[in-house]
Amino acid sequence: MRFNSTDGVSLESSKWCHVLTELGHSCFYFAGQCNRPLERSYIVPEAHFDHPEIREITRVAFSGRIRPPALTLRIREIACHLKEQLHRFIHQFDIHVLLVENALSIPMNIPLALALTELIAESGIPTIAHHHDLFWERKRYLVNCVWDYINMAYPPRLPSIVHVVINSSAANQLSHRRGIAAHIIPNVMDFDNPPPPADEYSASLRGDLGIADYEYFFLQPTRVVRRKGIEHAIEFVRRLGLPARLVISHASGDEGDEYAQHLFTYAELMNVRLVMADQIVSERRGTLPDGRKIYSLCDVYSRCDLVTYPSLLEGFGNAFLEAIYYKRPLLVNNYTIYSIDIKPKGFKAIEFDGFITEKTLRQAREVLDNPALAEEMTEHNYQLGKRYYSYRTLAHQLRSILHVLSGEEG
Repeated sequence: MRFNSTDGVSLESSKWCHVLTELGHSCFYFAGQCNRPLERSYIVPEAHFDHPEIREITRVAFSGRIRPPALTLRIREIACHLKEQLHRFIHQFDIHVLLVENALSIPMNIPLALALTELIAESGIPTIAHHHDLFWERKRYLVNCVWDYINMAYPPRLPSIVHVVINSSAANQLSHRRGIAAHIIPNVMDFDNPPPPADEYSASLRGDLGIADYEYFFLQPTRVVRRKGIEHAIEFVRRLGLPARLVISHASGDEGDEYAQHLFTYAELMNVRLVMADQIVSERRGTLPDGRKIYSLCDVYSRCDLVTYPSLLEGFGNAFLEAIYYKRPLLVNNYTIYSIDIKPKGFKAIEFDGFITEKTLRQAREVLDNPALAEEMTEHNYQLGKRYYSYRTLAHQLRSILHVLSGEEG
């Protein structure tokens, strides 16, 4: 568990905390890595999925079907340690409600999930389990030697837990597979407060990324993991036939660097200029040790010409909403949740369905060549985002859930 990155879970947790604070609540953080206020944070290194021992547990757990006894012992030892730390966290900050962000959804830290499940079962503390991904959505978790732990904790069926998912498919699967009813709360942006315009600070961004004045700036605002389908964005740039650079804003994720190496090889073969910008893009502005600027996601979106979002699989689509919020034209693959939950609301995007077509390329050229058309499209999308995915909508839903957890009606 981490609260220190530009990944979707960290960003969405910040939004929830903002809304909960506006509703009069105080938020505190238990994590393995955390960049939130120190006086509100409780950091336990083993709570992070990237801790060396947790990485080794995960490697062994998902590499075969027979569990070594030593693995069982180590999982239990770390789970006991984490449960003790959770008790201290709850006591130190006088916690009344737990909000668990994805730690009971996907088995990246098995000891933490067991510790949480046991603590909630033993204390009955009211809990919101916020599920961004569920384990059956990831092929790499389906061969393992820890089915007993997965069935126990991913997610647990306990009377004091209210479950929240981010799309209707997850709600259906959670009901079917686990007999759990869930609230659906999609990702949100603060559409009632539009982003600031590009300012002087971000004027140097294109130059720092090596983008010439005559080149288009296409932004791939995701981590470098296979399900993001970034090779489709590379093909799109190649076949579009316009001078452009494809900029990836985030680093390789939790799946290693092989996919990133594949992308650079593919980009070279396709003669596409691919730029990794993760070193100079973060949640907030700042400065690197060598003096280079660090730009915010807001800076990157405000300066790009088009957003590419060719994902094969998404829990919802945080980058989709960000592109809508920053009023940028968008290339999107017709991934399942987009087609089921988002597209029917009337959003306008440059679409493709599994592979780039000539129709996709014609539409993209038309949007890039016609600023008025791009403005009409992005303003239409912004108003739909304001209607369906605003902080106001989130506040209403969280207020209702907190009433349920407190035993009140309405």
